[in-house]
Amino acid sequence: MRYKVKETGLTESGKLKIEWAESRMPVLMHLREKYKNEEPLKGQRIAGCLHVTKETAVLVRTLEICGAEVAWSGCNPLSTQDDIAAALADEGISIFAWHGMSVDEFYWAIEKTIEIDPTLTLDDGADLINTLHQKHTTLAKQVTAGTEETTTGVHRLRAMAKAGALLYPVIAVNDAETKWDFDNIYGTGQSSIDGILRSTSILYAGKKFVVAGYGHCGKGTAIRAMGMGAHVIVTEVNFLQALKAVLDGFEVMPMDEAARIGDIFITATGMKDVIVERHFAVMKDGAILCNTGHYDCELNLKELERMAVNIREVRPNNEEYTLKNGKKLFILAKGRLVNLAGAEGHPSEVMDMSFANQFLSLIRCVREGKNLKVEVHDVPVEQDRELARLKLQTMGISIDTLTEEQQRYRDDYLSGT
Repeated sequence: MRYKVKETGLTESGKLKIEWAESRMPVLMHLREKYKNEEPLKGQRIAGCLHVTKETAVLVRTLEICGAEVAWSGCNPLSTQDDIAAALADEGISIFAWHGMSVDEFYWAIEKTIEIDPTLTLDDGADLINTLHQKHTTLAKQVTAGTEETTTGVHRLRAMAKAGALLYPVIAVNDAETKWDFDNIYGTGQSSIDGILRSTSILYAGKKFVVAGYGHCGKGTAIRAMGMGAHVIVTEVNFLQALKAVLDGFEVMPMDEAARIGDIFITATGMKDVIVERHFAVMKDGAILCNTGHYDCELNLKELERMAVNIREVRPNNEEYTLKNGKKLFILAKGRLVNLAGAEGHPSEVMDMSFANQFLSLIRCVREGKNLKVEVHDVPVEQDRELARLKLQTMGISIDTLTEEQQRYRDDYLSGT
């Protein structure tokens, strides 16, 4: 089986969307043009597990054009855009992804990509890497290196490395400044607001908008909700993050308090059981709940199901849970990533830098992989700076440079006041 997608008839729609994304991703397109003749990925077999969006398709095309053989699956059961999957299948990509996969189908698709006998992996959430390590140990030991796209995956891979369980080096693309400080903040913020709007068509202005977790994704979402006129409340378990939220102008309180007053709730923690039965029990009638963390465990929906006497879909990606007392709570995108399941994911412009980092990091895996220590590696600061420079250049923006005298002054530790 070369591919499995929902509907091949969606090919033309997918290709138009990919074309649109390419017009909005000038840095990655610049790198594609720069490296296409050199083919630095020639002979490499890349297994990828990442959201199947138009932006991902631009990355996949770039990997193939630069020499790689690619097999792909989606990293979330609800984030695949079926027309994009169809377009990639039509172009000869081994892709196994469709919207609405079951958990078993999700892992089946990962297994299909592993049949390529990968030399490199590209992951988002570490499910591919975990599958290789748990079920295909011999094959994992033959992988040169890999990359990881998201915060949750990096945390788990660092834990694996610390425990001595990691079998090949992985580059933490997520931790590149041109990734987390743009994709996670601006991308997640805008696309999460977009996903909630598409699923509900609500008015933000005047609503109490509760953000669980003030990491990069939570911060971006809080900023965008405030910009839409919402009164933002943050819940946290980290004193430093809570203090940042306070000084950024947001109200901070425990979830037990926020649950009683919130109109909209969004989790962005990467932790399980952020909102549970005792919170559901005290929420307002009509409260809306969703998640923008990587997994669907932040809202304990099993507990909510036990509390409900009726569940029905009232809009696409919007389910109404009626409780025994008649109160109704609304769950978006089944508790999965609302920005991808309820909308199209991050805008192309911000994914431009994230996927440029992925591309360059995979080239680094080829060139340095056999000499890299088996641990989680950072993206070099030089790569971050070069991608920032390229992005500004494509935007027609120039900046100042230090003169030689200023550089000498900067480094002169004998200079006084």
